[in-house]
Amino acid sequence: MSEAQKVDDRAGAPEPGVNSLDRFFRISGRGSTLSREIRGGFATFFTMAYILVLNPIILGSAKDKFGHQLDPVQLTTATALVAAVMTVIMGVAGNLPLALAAGLGLNAVVAFQIAPLMSWDDAMGLIVLEGLLICGLVVTGLREAVMHAIPQPLKQAISVGIGLFIAFIGFVDAGFVSRIPDAANTTVPVQLGGTGALAGWPILVFCLGVLLTIALLARKVKGAILISIVTMTVVAMIIDSLADIKSWGLTTPAWPDKVVDTPDFGLLGHFSLFGAFGETTAITVVLLIFTLILSDFFDTMGTVVGVSAEAGLLDEQGRVPNLGRVLLIDGAAAAAGGAASASSATSYIESAAGVGEGARTGFANLVTGGLFALALFFTPLLTIVPLQAAAPALVAVGFLMMTQVKSIEWDRYDIAIPAFLTIAVMPFTYSITNGIGAGFVAYVLIKIVLGRAREVHWLLWGTSALFLVYFAIDPIEQILGVR
Repeated sequence: MSEAQKVDDRAGAPEPGVNSLDRFFRISGRGSTLSREIRGGFATFFTMAYILVLNPIILGSAKDKFGHQLDPVQLTTATALVAAVMTVIMGVAGNLPLALAAGLGLNAVVAFQIAPLMSWDDAMGLIVLEGLLICGLVVTGLREAVMHAIPQPLKQAISVGIGLFIAFIGFVDAGFVSRIPDAANTTVPVQLGGTGALAGWPILVFCLGVLLTIALLARKVKGAILISIVTMTVVAMIIDSLADIKSWGLTTPAWPDKVVDTPDFGLLGHFSLFGAFGETTAITVVLLIFTLILSDFFDTMGTVVGVSAEAGLLDEQGRVPNLGRVLLIDGAAAAAGGAASASSATSYIESAAGVGEGARTGFANLVTGGLFALALFFTPLLTIVPLQAAAPALVAVGFLMMTQVKSIEWDRYDIAIPAFLTIAVMPFTYSITNGIGAGFVAYVLIKIVLGRAREVHWLLWGTSALFLVYFAIDPIEQILGVR
């Protein structure tokens, strides 16, 4: 049994009189309550429910090598099903408030980089292979060993970087920050609002939501994040019924024409495990799988550490409880996503919204997973929450995660510089993986130039070398003649 598991077991020692549900999930032992877990489960769902709309849009808008497109309705069903099943499994077996669903970024790679080279079945087969290989890394202990090899200050930097990243996601999703359309003719890549100024009712809903959320947090109101999401959704629905609004984005806060819809499971099982090798070169397939594994591997690592740290579940060495099981479930989720044609499923950093509501155990996942299961039949009803009402939660959680920056020793450059790069690169490149890679490479380099290379764990040498390949993948592909 690992030290993290021993700590978790001690922390979860049942108190006299607690019921079996409390004992199983260690709710009281982790300083939580059933009501907090339920609120946390709802908050996590509402902050990531956008994937039910966004994943079908990304995958459904792309064509494979033969010009075929996936059906958006079937994609919605597949996305909800995988999220529901894997989130519940993570809650029961991993006992962490960590929800899973189709990974953003990974689905774009599948849609616009992999599918044009082969059929959809072949592309999803690669996702299944990726998930199985990740599970293999977990079974051999390599994935867990890498996480344990990371110095504690870098783990703290990862959490802080994710905090900034998740806040930036909130600002962008709500339209508070937007990309300048003709950025090539200006030195400013992003701007306030859509035109350089805040305009429109949707932005007002977001701004009021942020103010409401921080006011409730400052007053330490129980359920602050969930209260804000529900309140601003109602406000948005009222505004939408009274004002002429062109677009709210992905979801419109209006009562749907129908509440119940029949799920279509037509995409389940449509994958070819090794079909990709017959459609393109073996080198191309290997490089594609390598990119998928590296992104999934370190995105999950950052998310698990960040959410667990915010929940106060790390032990004295910064280890995550039940880490082996958590990583195995995450790898299985990737394979399940490919088998269902929903793209690779992974742990969601939006789970931090649930932690912000007080969730500390896997029971919150039963709530989140149950809502995704309901979405199979009630998708029209459960997707009326606009991003402008949910995004303030991400901004608030970003603040909560940012507070860990005080634990980093900023007067030690061998730690401070890699920590800074980790924190800065995540939001600036819109990628958890890029931030972790920049921090790793900088950490190893500084230890070398200071003559302290022996302090670097051998696994950090290996992962840093992989990150160098990851960052230089384009020239490597050109040298190998892949392009």
